[in-house]
Amino acid sequence: MDTTSFGYKKLRIWEQARELVIEIHRMTLNMLPKYEMYEEGSQIRRSMKSVKSNIVEGYGRRRHKTEYIRFLDFSYASALETIDHLETIFETESLKDVALFESLHDRLTQLSKSIYLFTRGVETHHNEDR
Repeated sequence: MDTTSFGYKKLRIWEQARELVIEIHRMTLNMLPKYEMYEEGSQIRRSMKSVKSNIVEGYGRRRHKTEYIRFLDFSYASALETIDHLETIFETESLKDVALFESLHDRLTQLSKSIYLFTRGVETHHNEDR
């Protein structure tokens, strides 16, 4: 099965989420104290993966506008949750790399804004493969 043909992979918000899933996963396994891997590390990995998964699930339901929007809203909420987890691991000094924190925070903030704007576009225009 050729998975490159799936339309959701053409969405910029999906690509941004995919990149952040990988980077946050690596960060939690390589840069956090071991005890944090099972606490905030686990939480941030799950919330970030939820961002991407909800974009995919919403896309799969795009024929039903309200369902599409509902899953995009879940994705947006998970992006905000991920920002909160990132801030927590930085504020508790589990993540000490300031540059990495700032980069991830900026990218997550941009992704949340992009998901929000994309959702508003679906609400008003709703094309099949936006």
